[in-house]
This record gives sequence, C-alpha cells and structure tokens, in this order.
Amino acid sequence: MDGHERFGPFNRINQNGPEEMGWRTTAQNLNLNRDYLKADAPEMQAWLANLNQWNPDFFIDCHVTDGADYQYKITYSLELEGNMESGLTAWTRDYYEKNLLSMLDADNTPAFPYVEFRNWHDPRSGLYLSPVPPMLSQGYFAVRNRPGLLIETHMLKDYKTRVEATYKTILHTMELLNRDCANFLQTIQQADLYTASTEFRKNNFPVKFNTSYKDSVLVNFKGVEYESVKSDLTGGEWFIYHPEKPVTFKIPFFTKAEPAVSVKLPEAYIIPVEWIEVIKRIHLHGLKSYTINKPTVFTVQGYRFKNTHYRSTSYEGRFSASFDLDTLTMTREYQPGSVIVPMNQPLARVTAYLLEPSADGSLAYWGFFNSVMEQKEYTESYVMERVAREMLSKDPNLQKEFDQKKASDAKFASNPEAIINWFYSKSPWWDSQLNLYPVGRLLKF
Repeated sequence: MDGHERFGPFNRINQNGPEEMGWRTTAQNLNLNRDYLKADAPEMQAWLANLNQWNPDFFIDCHVTDGADYQYKITYSLELEGNMESGLTAWTRDYYEKNLLSMLDADNTPAFPYVEFRNWHDPRSGLYLSPVPPMLSQGYFAVRNRPGLLIETHMLKDYKTRVEATYKTILHTMELLNRDCANFLQTIQQADLYTASTEFRKNNFPVKFNTSYKDSVLVNFKGVEYESVKSDLTGGEWFIYHPEKPVTFKIPFFTKAEPAVSVKLPEAYIIPVEWIEVIKRIHLHGLKSYTINKPTVFTVQGYRFKNTHYRSTSYEGRFSASFDLDTLTMTREYQPGSVIVPMNQPLARVTAYLLEPSADGSLAYWGFFNSVMEQKEYTESYVMERVAREMLSKDPNLQKEFDQKKASDAKFASNPEAIINWFYSKSPWWDSQLNLYPVGRLLKF
C-alpha cells in the first residue's frame, strides 16, 4: 500500500495531529525526497516526465519536521549558500526571502530558516546552514536553475497552526511572484543562458560543500525553555521542552559554505551503450543528448576508483559508495547506442551532479557503478608463486616495492592471499578495466 493510502492514527509518533495521516514512503519503502537525482521510484520517474513537460519557474515543497521546539510557526529552506546560479541566488535572497519574511511577520506568522543545530536538540550549541544536495527537492531545483522553497512546519505545533502557516506562506509567495514576474522570468532566462555558455565551464564547478565554522553571525533565536535530563530508563539524554516559557537565545549562526570538491567541467560526457540504467536517468531528467550510430573512437579523460568503501546498511534501497579517484586520459572505441551528453545546455549542473563521481549524490555514490569495482578474475597460488618469482628476477625495482609494502603494512605481510593478489595486480594478466569509471569526459566536442 502506497504512502498516501497507508492512512492511520499511528503513522508519525512525533507529530501533533491530525487524527490520521499517511506514511512517509512509497509502497516500495522509498522516500521520494531522497530520490530526485537517482530517480529509482516509479512515482519519481513519472513526476520527472511531468516536470520536463511543464518546466515550472518556482517550486514549493510542503513538509512537517521533527526536532527541537521553538516559537516559530514555520521554518523554511532556500538555496542561498552557493549551489544555485548567482543571479537567481541574489533574487531569492534580496527580493523573495526579504519580502516573504516581512509579510509573514505582519501576519503574526514568525518564520526562520530551517533549524539545524550544531548539537541536535540543543539550541544553545548554535545553528548552521549548508547547501542541500540535489537528492532533495530544493537542492534539485537549484541545479535546474529554479528556486525551490521547502516549507517545514513543526510537528509539535497543532494541525490548525501548521495549515494556516503553510497557506500564508504559499499565498505570499504567489503574490511576490506575480508582483515581480517580468524581472523573475528574465533572471531565470539569464541563469539558463549562463549555465549553457562556455563562460560557465571556464571556472571550477563545486559539486560538494561543507559548512564553514570559521565565521558566524549572532542571531536572536525565538526558542522555548528546555532542560536536558539523563534518562533513568535509557541512560541517554531526555529533552523536555516548556512551550509555555518562550525565551530568546542569542546564538551563533553559521551560514557560509565552502566548496569541498570542485571539478573542471568537460565539453560533454559519453556513456557506453551497455550502461542502460545510467542512460535511462539521462532521459528521465530531460537532458539534451545524442546517440552515436556507428563505432567511434574518442580520446577521453576518465577516472579510476580507489579506496572504495560501502555503507554497511542499505539506504534508500542502495548500498552507497565512497571512494577516491585517480584521473587518466585514454583512447576508447564506443559502440553504436552510446550516448553523448553535451554541457552547452541549461541543465548542465544536473548533468555534472549525475555523472561526476565525486558530486554529492552522484550516480556513482548511489552504487550505479559498483560492479566495476568488483575484481572478477583471480589467480591460484600454484600459478602465481612461479610467475611472481619470474617477475622479481626480471625487475629489481619490484623487489624494493614488495619489501617496502611488507614493511609498511603488517596485515598485508601476514596474508599470503593478499601477497599473491598484489603480484597478480602487477602482472600483464591484471584486469585493466577494474575500477575504471565507464563514463568518459570529452574535453573537446
């Protein structure tokens, strides 16, 4: 039964009404607000088809959040920390957000940016903002060059208060968009033109961010009195809030983000025909692409994965991967059906987040390429013992490298199978495509 139909009074223990509510996931137990980029859920795939057809200029996503208690009737999230085109960021911050907060304040609907505490549940620890990755709604729209508003009413507020606050926020948003529609549409058009331009690709493009804790501003945060009690039941912290005792905390607010990973974007990406699910995602997101109809040789820049680790538990139906990358250049023949995705298009940011392995929430992160990281061929000791000795006799440097490896890695030195495999990796029989990222970067196109 899907989330909307899985209706009942016991679906969200933290939430104050209504009497009954739906479930937060689909029938496949996938959270759609983690699926915008990888697009695994059939509901998301259908939704993306509608999105590409309508291509809305502004997006609103309505949620109810958990977390600490405070006086605000509504919190919100807008992408203002560097992951959206600068002109759109300025419009969203200087016109939209500024006026929206003023209108909500006049409506007795106090609002504040989505609350993230440095130490969860503890307002006195300070607040922070960070760019949202495109697996989430407003992060996805940011890389589509469209502002996205995430509305987060608070689960401890009563249902009537949450509905009224959401209504007022949407109403004022419509009023602001109508009031400035000509300038807003021009700002969007300029963002699309810039993203498709060669100028955009001249600079390094950030694909992952960290919040900077070097600098902050002091804000007056309208919270409520609370106490932290050591639980005699669990031994953990038990936060008890007193909404009848409003209090204003003067606390640091960290709002600056720093690029954690940046890449020099290519002129295009090329996806081999055999990577069907990856090509499917390109089409689902509405990216402009070309399919080659004959075998073609390209010189491409590529990556090789190393130091790969996987999540120990499933997350949104996948075992995601973390890794380091080596960069290499190679010549490769691509077969008919392979797909070229040029970067001279308004959705170039979406393309980069999908296909740059180090991007936050990339297809590589979600495990679409895990199979290339698996060693498929092995050697037996009765073969490699002899071959290894022949290799050592022909290459004195290999003996030095082997000795250094044993001296620096005690676990390796005590593992005969690891030693055999190490020699195998130095031999011409080793799989040259192991850990090779199959998507190529075309620096000229």
